[in-house]
Amino acid sequence: MQDKPLDPDPRRESLLLAMLDHVPFDGWTDTAFNVAARDAGIAPDMARVIAPRGGVDLAVDYHRRGDARMIARLADTDLSARRMRDRIAAAVRYRIEEADREIVRRGMTLFALPQNAASGASLLWGTADAIWTALGDTSQDVNWYSKRATLSAVYSATVLYWLGDHSDGNVDTWDFLDRRIDGVMRFEKAKARLKDMPVLGRLMSGPLNPLNHVQAPGRMPNDLPGRVQS
Repeated sequence: MQDKPLDPDPRRESLLLAMLDHVPFDGWTDTAFNVAARDAGIAPDMARVIAPRGGVDLAVDYHRRGDARMIARLADTDLSARRMRDRIAAAVRYRIEEADREIVRRGMTLFALPQNAASGASLLWGTADAIWTALGDTSQDVNWYSKRATLSAVYSATVLYWLGDHSDGNVDTWDFLDRRIDGVMRFEKAKARLKDMPVLGRLMSGPLNPLNHVQAPGRMPNDLPGRVQS
């Protein structure tokens, strides 16, 4: 099931705000959803009209609200003097700082369920796409996919590390993030050097190059890996 854009209905926002008080204790469950509806003064039947999948819909909204806040923070921050790898690190850090650790932990449990896995993958890809788009990425070939797939892996690994981080100011998480990005950068440099080698260079520029058959970006691929919600 494809997730819809954030619902402009203020009652859905009220449901989300009310549910966030209960998620750390009860998760994104029907129990928490029903209590949130009561707290928000919304009849149970109407709450299901507003959010048909109950807690799943509100968990999606919570994640996408974090993306929106990250984008706003990036727009208010001058990153022009920083290297691209530092801009990416800043964006991932801003995104994680918009999340609550226990709510994210509960979200991981929710989106690990088979029936919610597609929504989880879509959200992870959406976060990576939001970061690259906010940073001005204009790629139109296979790089469009590879950048987002790589960033999805970096982001999800960093969130997992952050969930168990007890260091002051999450300094260990940010060090971990820097190491992951540096690892990706080293790999990309090595790949570029291989392509510059005479034999491999001719192969990669010729008709046998499998990347020649990759279509330009359109919609998100359907077979994305699992995700981490925050």
